[in-house]
Amino acid sequence: MDQWIDSVGMTFVQQTSPLRRSRPAARAVSVIVLAGLLCPVSPLRAQEEVGAQTGADAARPEWNTPAVLDLIGRARDLRQSTAIDPDLQTYAAEARGYVYFFIDRPDSAEQILVKADQVALDMWWRAPNHTRQTIVGLRDEKVLPTSIRYHMDHLTVIQDDFGDQILLGDGDEVSSVVHPIAPQAAELYDYRVSDSLSITYGSGEQVRVYEVRVRPKDLDQPGFVGSVYLDLDRAAIVRMSFSFTPSSYVDPYLDYIRISLDNSLWMERFWLPYRQEIEIRREIPLFDFLAGSIIRGRFDVRAYDFNAELPDDFRGRTIRSRSVAEREAFPFERGLFDDLEESGGLRTPPSIVEVEAQVREVVNDKVMSGLAPIRLHGGRLSDFARYDRAEGIFVGAGATFRPTGSVAIRATGGYAIGREQASGSVRISDSEARDGWTPTLDGYFDALTDIGGTAGATLLENTITSAAGSRDYLDPYFRRGASLTLRAPRNGSGGQSAWTVGLRFEEHRGAQDVVSGPEGSDFRPVRSIDEGTMGAVEVGAGFALPGDVRVRMTGTGGRLSDKDFASLDLDVRRSFSDSDERWTGEARLTGGLLSSGAPAQRAYLLGGRHTLMGHEYRLFAGRAFWLARGEVTIPVHTPWLGVRAFTSIGSTYLGNWALPTDWAARPSYGLRGTVGLGLAIGWDSLHFDVGRAVWGTGWEAMLSVAPQFRGWM
Repeated sequence: MDQWIDSVGMTFVQQTSPLRRSRPAARAVSVIVLAGLLCPVSPLRAQEEVGAQTGADAARPEWNTPAVLDLIGRARDLRQSTAIDPDLQTYAAEARGYVYFFIDRPDSAEQILVKADQVALDMWWRAPNHTRQTIVGLRDEKVLPTSIRYHMDHLTVIQDDFGDQILLGDGDEVSSVVHPIAPQAAELYDYRVSDSLSITYGSGEQVRVYEVRVRPKDLDQPGFVGSVYLDLDRAAIVRMSFSFTPSSYVDPYLDYIRISLDNSLWMERFWLPYRQEIEIRREIPLFDFLAGSIIRGRFDVRAYDFNAELPDDFRGRTIRSRSVAEREAFPFERGLFDDLEESGGLRTPPSIVEVEAQVREVVNDKVMSGLAPIRLHGGRLSDFARYDRAEGIFVGAGATFRPTGSVAIRATGGYAIGREQASGSVRISDSEARDGWTPTLDGYFDALTDIGGTAGATLLENTITSAAGSRDYLDPYFRRGASLTLRAPRNGSGGQSAWTVGLRFEEHRGAQDVVSGPEGSDFRPVRSIDEGTMGAVEVGAGFALPGDVRVRMTGTGGRLSDKDFASLDLDVRRSFSDSDERWTGEARLTGGLLSSGAPAQRAYLLGGRHTLMGHEYRLFAGRAFWLARGEVTIPVHTPWLGVRAFTSIGSTYLGNWALPTDWAARPSYGLRGTVGLGLAIGWDSLHFDVGRAVWGTGWEAMLSVAPQFRGWM
């Protein structure tokens, strides 16, 4: 089942096969139907047929009408009778799938791939409920170090829509949740018809399908939450999209499990597995800290052979596996990362996004996470402790509260001992996709902020260099105020929003060196800023260009005290690699332009770490800049060591814009550049680089965290 789109204009694409029943052992080939047509039956019409209602209540169907309970009863009877149907005694099939393990930040869309697996299965079924699956092909690659081992049902296919009891992770994740079409299910669940559609398949026959929403009568008990799509004529399960109540989760680390199971019609009677997707997310039970982990799997089933001869000893439910050598030698038709490249990377697939939306509607935004509603919080390591010349020693902590649905309130606070001042922030956000724009509200008091556009070091790296060698790479100031950010709906592939709109109202205050004594120190002087109250509007747009080029543009307009200003920023990047993975690389172009009335703290600064190595740190300033950078990494001893080569070139333009008199900065006066070599260490997580200035003099060595991990520091 390739696509479902909820609305009156719904399109349903369904794969079917005309089976020659005179040759029951012949291998069926899926053919026909890429045409799905919405029957002229609206959701309202569906309500009339499966639960008649009148008046205002007809716009929103009731739960547990006699008609919908009758439909569920027919579905239950069919599930029992299929097991003894003389026309379908056995089948054999093949499945191909991918399983990905990655980590993501709980307060952002950032995701990092850790491990990828590709799986090939041979499948068999015998009536009434005997199944066997053999893993005939399995290969994997670790992008980052991990010792994860999957449960066997993460690497296999669900052949019978889970049976009457739903178990996951061999019972370690979900145990004994009653199936919504099980014999005793009507005593535990509520049912409501949500939508109606028709599909057309190879022979021209139309099949009416109803979406039935399901929820437990008691949401505090283990249970299924989501939708079951039923063939109206046969009451067979066409699709299931669902999650679970929090008490269903056995593993205390589980945040949620979301599942989408699609079936395909065979022999014009039997709906059997076609496509299956699952997403399992975990976090530390007591800490909302840094990141969570996600397992995401997808399987396609094909090449059915009905009523095939199976071994006599084929009984029960078993999973087998070929030898390691046989699995690794399996001739996969596709590459290990082909599915990621075709689906747009680690974006949540639409089917899983749809599950979340359906669950939210069914439970009226009740929290469906298995994690505790109140936990300790730290978005980055430096939220707990750090050191810099503007704060001295800072210690802090935070907490997360989930009051409803996917809404989270994250608060952090702390005390700067050297500054003798408290600071804190509160963020109210929604982590899931919505049909409309998603808001994020931030409030902050004395938030530490860096001038310059490109961070010279993470706060953790800066703590180490400041404490060990008086090398503070921040140019700090403090902000008090609030901001509202609106993010557009996620695109069709479940990815990150392309458009953002932000409103900001805040007060800017300058910083001072609070750690140096009267005799001075080796720290750079703290740069002054234009203090005052600022209001600003920010609009961002992200899009892709041909050739896998990614572009991000941000425009800002605002007013600080009595001065109006505007800015435009651009970020263009493209990643490269050869087909044999002998090297990888990236090219990036960044640039920006400020109006002449902009405050000093919005200046662009180049020089030194992460911009133009070898030149004096942040020596070049301007109200306009551009910086082009290219880098290549060649593996030497995968994954422990690689050799890096990089170069960068850029310049700044100041014009008649006056910098504060205490700034040790100037325009670049033409082109400035860097060439250098380095090492990629430990799965490319650490970089040690040595750069030489071009159109200038100087060498610089730098140890830094790879870009994908800097937000956690």
